[in-house]
Amino acid sequence: MLLWLSLLLCSGACWAHELLGAGGGWNFNSPPDNTNDITGIQVSFGDTGLMKSIRLRFGSAWSPKYGVEGGRTQTFVLQPGEHITSVYGTAKAFIRYLVFYTDQGRWVSFGNKVGNHFTAQGDLYGKVLTGVFGQHRLLGITGIGFDWDYPLAQPEAPTPAPKPETTLKSKK
Repeated sequence: MLLWLSLLLCSGACWAHELLGAGGGWNFNSPPDNTNDITGIQVSFGDTGLMKSIRLRFGSAWSPKYGVEGGRTQTFVLQPGEHITSVYGTAKAFIRYLVFYTDQGRWVSFGNKVGNHFTAQGDLYGKVLTGVFGQHRLLGITGIGFDWDYPLAQPEAPTPAPKPETTLKSKK
């Protein structure tokens, strides 16, 4: 009865967090930044092809590394107003490959394409990557998931041109 009640009370948001890959180990979760969109991603892979860590940049500040130390680090910096709209990846016991696609037609790949593939994107049009979560063991990241929401920084509307000043002349 308690399980049924829990399922009944759970909205669709309870199922939004899908862990991709085998998973297992210690959890990590990037806290939401309510003032800045993601402006960069940094990923590290070890010599054996295992994903070691991931970091996100919000505005001009980098998050802590999620995962373990070590590996070769690659950085992808987004253009102003650019957002990540989908992710493709592969995994075996650990995450092996990630490709991030943006709304400006750019993409970046990290790692080597080995293992079972997965894709992730927001459930509604216009949602963008806003965070990551997952699990890691001593050798690297075993599972990863992605948080999606609408961008915080909306494109600025063009400023209307000022209206010319008019002076009224009275008739005499």
